[in-house]
Amino acid sequence: MTHRGENEKVAKAAGVVGLATMLSRIFGFIRDMVVATYFGAGIATDAFFVAFRIPNLLRRLLGEGSLTVAFIPVFTEYLKNKSKESALELASIALTLLSIILVLVSLLGVAFTPLIVSLMAPGFIKNPAQFDLAVFLTRFMFPYIFFISLVALCMGILNSLRHFAAPALSPVVLNIAMILSVLFLHRYFEQPITSLAVGVMLGGVLQLAMQWPFMLKMGARLKPNFHFQHPGMKKIGRLLVPTLVGSGIYQINIFIGTILASLLPKGSVSFLYYADRVVELPLGVFAIAVGTASLPSFSAQVARGLFDEFKKTLSFSLRLILFITIPATVALIALREPIVSVLFQHGAFKAYSTIMTAQALLYYTLGLWAFSVIRVIDSAFFSLQDRKSPLKAAFVSLLVNVGLSILLMYPLKHGGLALATSVASAANVLMLSFILKKKIGTFLDQKFYSSLGKTTVASLLMGISFYLVHLVFPWNIEASIETRATFLSACVIAGILTFFGSSFLLKSEEIASLLNVLRRKLKRSSS
Repeated sequence: MTHRGENEKVAKAAGVVGLATMLSRIFGFIRDMVVATYFGAGIATDAFFVAFRIPNLLRRLLGEGSLTVAFIPVFTEYLKNKSKESALELASIALTLLSIILVLVSLLGVAFTPLIVSLMAPGFIKNPAQFDLAVFLTRFMFPYIFFISLVALCMGILNSLRHFAAPALSPVVLNIAMILSVLFLHRYFEQPITSLAVGVMLGGVLQLAMQWPFMLKMGARLKPNFHFQHPGMKKIGRLLVPTLVGSGIYQINIFIGTILASLLPKGSVSFLYYADRVVELPLGVFAIAVGTASLPSFSAQVARGLFDEFKKTLSFSLRLILFITIPATVALIALREPIVSVLFQHGAFKAYSTIMTAQALLYYTLGLWAFSVIRVIDSAFFSLQDRKSPLKAAFVSLLVNVGLSILLMYPLKHGGLALATSVASAANVLMLSFILKKKIGTFLDQKFYSSLGKTTVASLLMGISFYLVHLVFPWNIEASIETRATFLSACVIAGILTFFGSSFLLKSEEIASLLNVLRRKLKRSSS
């Protein structure tokens, strides 16, 4: 397989994951619009977002962020160097072990919920009603981690077998479940926001049920296997703890922000949550898509000893991410207030909440490049089965985040917490990039820097197009939703045309790669 062929596989897989994730994010925004309309940004939503973030963090760490990501390189190695049967035996053992761990974690979480909430949201203690609500919601949703972490393991198996669509689409089910629960169940609870927790649990069960038909179709018929001394499991075990910290650093930093935000004025947790949701759109649709698509390719190249090809694929993956992340950064900074206003400023979510959320969005967006690049850099280390480097960088990043959060949280309020997260993630990327260069040599080729320059120029021209729209059609946060949506739509259309038109004129290779994948797909569908 040439590096061009591997690049096209990454681009194709990233396209599949990106499109599926885009659909998921659209439903996610509809969900957040429903939540903002019915519950606004206040005591109840703060309690829910803290309660939901606790099992969600554990899901990303125990599921996507540790066992799953540590599992893929070893599983791929067995697929390439041994047999599919041997790889699936390893998968059965991993599924069995993960299920046992998750049951124990869920039981402990339910038992110690008051202590957990006290540690994670100490500011709630001064408001007994909010504290009790957070405890109830956390306890109710804690078993969600069991279902969703098994979904994450299924995702690792299916991605290694080069099937990406079903795992990427599964969050749509969660979002639909939460939307319908709020719309139809909120009036039946003393605390209407409990309907959201019901939707979370239903969504977790349905997401897991959705994976099994595709697992069976790919021949992954897993069954209980307690051979925990399997050599492959020992390899996974050696990667597990550092991967837990290294891959979950962004979520850990966000969570630290949640803890400290509970000490700030009412609504701070919600402002950070809504801003994070907006940043998650480009992060989820493109960065996670490329990171997800590149890991099997990296692992396969490392397993075959093709390190020159590995470096070329790594450089291409980073180019592909920054081709979207840089213009997304310009757009989110320039249009932060219109975006938040159109998405959330309805019902109980007022203009003040829009302004506060937009402040957090500005500071989160400054770190978008780092949040995105880390997904690919982490994948590179995981494929090399380097368990120490991500751990070292993660600890440095955590220290930077905690120190800056404490330093900035009072002068900049919730915005300071978002800025600390961005700076900490940047420190993580820079440290890991330095270590990776020492480990494998220079991995950013001339094509990378050429692409970076062209993408930056196209993004700045896009920013100018926003300014021109504003001159003709000034932004007004107090205008009707139709007027606000029209302004945002005009900016988005002008920005897309300017960026992609400029990239085409500058002969960007990323445009060519994406068009080639699309051209082949259309050709196959018409034949």
